Amino acid sequence: MKLSVLGGAAALALSIAAAAPATADDAPSGQWQRVELPAGTMIEDAVATPAVATPADAPAPADAPAPTSGGLTKAAPPSDTCLGMTVTYGSSGCFQHYGDIIWAKDTESDGMSAAVVVTTDYGRAPFACVHKGGAGTWGTCDKDYREDGDVKLQVLRYDSDTDSFWEPRAHSGWIPVNGAY
Repeated sequence: MKLSVLGGAAALALSIAAAAPATADDAPSGQWQRVELPAGTMIEDAVATPAVATPADAPAPADAPAPTSGGLTKAAPPSDTCLGMTVTYGSSGCFQHYGDIIWAKDTESDGMSAAVVVTTDYGRAPFACVHKGGAGTWGTCDKDYREDGDVKLQVLRYDSDTDSFWEPRAHSGWIPVNGAY
């Protein structure tokens, strides 16, 4: 019985490989495709969040970054107020409604940066917050949006060598600027 299951799995794997051969140079579908942002999109470099001291015995939230030497951790967005957390390969981002702050995190050491593009439901030009601070760090862009409006996030990668944006990307739903759902 076990041999027939293994034989069937091997045959299936062989048929898939034969039907769709791939070379080592082929990128997985949906990755590393250049993205053209809408005309008029404003691009701003994020401000790196400073490292913050934490007492050695202080409990860390479950999603907090790992401590670095000397009891310091990289600052992260407050989990109770950062809305619309959106994640894709190499980047994550969210919107802090109190202060209208866009948070962007680079999660991969691949030479690219994190980017969070923000659009509104009231016609304001799109805005891209690009964090070039390195893998494992957060950056912020401080904006001012209408309190009666909504924003939508698009998280993707940015390559400063070519001044271009790249997939994969992910989108949030509409997020109320005032934080009231």
